[in-house]
Amino acid sequence: MHKQTDCCPMDSSSSGVGRRTVLKTALSVAAVGLAAGMGGVESAYAAALSKSERDKLTPDQIIESLKQGNRRFRLGKMLPHDYLTQKRATAGGQYPAAVILSCIDSRAPAEIILDTRIGDTFNARIAGNIANEDLIGSLEFACVAAGAKVILVMGHTGCGAIKGAIDHVELGNLTGLLAKIRPAVDETQYAGDRSSKNNEFVDAVAKTNVRRTIDAIRNGSNVLAPMEKDGKVRIVGAMYHLNGGVVEFFV
Repeated sequence: MHKQTDCCPMDSSSSGVGRRTVLKTALSVAAVGLAAGMGGVESAYAAALSKSERDKLTPDQIIESLKQGNRRFRLGKMLPHDYLTQKRATAGGQYPAAVILSCIDSRAPAEIILDTRIGDTFNARIAGNIANEDLIGSLEFACVAAGAKVILVMGHTGCGAIKGAIDHVELGNLTGLLAKIRPAVDETQYAGDRSSKNNEFVDAVAKTNVRRTIDAIRNGSNVLAPMEKDGKVRIVGAMYHLNGGVVEFFV
């Protein structure tokens, strides 16, 4: 959907320049749009994914589109977002291609760092990006009921929840949450300083924790596991690097 705008008359010379500018802009948007994944060139102009576009995509194409979105974010070349138009386009229904389980950290908003639109992804956020029964149930809804084809578990560097687990922090209900992360601390092989003051160790634990969350999803859902085995869904991990903005994908 395009907004109508008033324009001033222009002579043939300025009109030609205007047409060339519009064409250059359109080609640029198409080039950096969702052609590699979410729906082809047409979706670069669309306000939201349609069901037919989403259903044509493979999990690998969706993952690639998320990678390209992060690349645009890092380069400062994000797609122009008309959120009001996206809101209107998705009010009657949604066809997300992926579901992202990430941390609540204010510096790691998945929709922004992956340059997605309203309606492109389900987003679940919890400190330390862990997966309990309720979150796994939400992932099952996203994939089985709503048709998402990718589950992305995304941790990040400098994670406070990871530091809290390393330090055995106890604070109300947070105590039980951090206890779920603690096994990742013990399982992380690291020969240096194993304290929360060592950023390298903290990030190594965060990566282990992402892998443990993926295992928890696979082992905790008799619905998602066969879908992954049949290739209908891919479950992948990633780490978002606060310095530089790179989302590092891994299996």
